[in-house]
Amino acid sequence: MIYHVAFDSFHGPLDLLLYLVKRNEVDVRDIPVARIAEQFLEHVEAIQTIDVEWAGEFLVMAATLIEIKSKMLLPRSEELPATGPDDPRKELVRQLVEYRKTKDAASHLDRLAEERQFHVPRLPPDDEEGATSPRLRRVELWDLVSAFGRLIRETAALQPLHLVADETPQSAYLDLVRGKLRCGRPVAFRDAFEPPFTRARLIGTFLAILELVKLMELVLDQVEPDGEIWLSPPIRLAA
Repeated sequence: MIYHVAFDSFHGPLDLLLYLVKRNEVDVRDIPVARIAEQFLEHVEAIQTIDVEWAGEFLVMAATLIEIKSKMLLPRSEELPATGPDDPRKELVRQLVEYRKTKDAASHLDRLAEERQFHVPRLPPDDEEGATSPRLRRVELWDLVSAFGRLIRETAALQPLHLVADETPQSAYLDLVRGKLRCGRPVAFRDAFEPPFTRARLIGTFLAILELVKLMELVLDQVEPDGEIWLSPPIRLAA
């Protein structure tokens, strides 16, 4: 079974690095390389499971982070500040700052385009006027990759010791996820996957989720970072 992962722009190594900086709530100009490098490698492990070729450019960034980490461990003169001109993070920080500016501008344009699609406000049903619900946060690609990595590690012991050929077409996994959404209620990310938890079935279902998001047949919500990700059918508004 051959997998090919194709994403739109802003989903490369710098995007993952920026995501980790934001999630750790640290200054982009003073990156804690050791902590970020460890988390970056965890995501690369999940990416390699999905698509080895896609993981190649991430491995280059991982090697860069490890090199920077090694340089920062070398003895430094007390007279030189940690963030001075000789800071080994300088070039990476420059790229990251420029990348963030570009991504912020693109996100602003996306928000404007999305706002134009809505002409009728969504009103709560009469019996839920006084109800309050937790505020949901936007789910990024790397939230999904992180959740998928955890699922792979948790189900590793359940996988068969011998190789299993899987000729299931990708359309079957699309139908599987679509079927779970027909109930109209949010579905937990893990519940979208069905046993046997072989690597081929896990990857096929994960790629189906990504494809349905791209086709706007599926929306993702999350209450808090690293919390449960919920899959829901999109709300259809009247024109």
